[in-house]
Amino acid sequence: MNAQRFMDVLIALGTGMFVWALFTLLKLPLPAPWVFAGVVGIFGILLGGLLVNYFMGK
Repeated sequence: MNAQRFMDVLIALGTGMFVWALFTLLKLPLPAPWVFAGVVGIFGILLGGLLVNYFMGK
């Protein structure tokens, strides 16, 4: 993983933590699906993007 992708991951993690903390402080339900379904969905998005790039030659 190159440095830019690592920074993207850190920014996404920090943003997620900020949103989680904000919703907790405001006593709101988290705007996310069940944990396993959410992880599988994100993995599906990643896999779909990789497949499109592979078959389009990018």
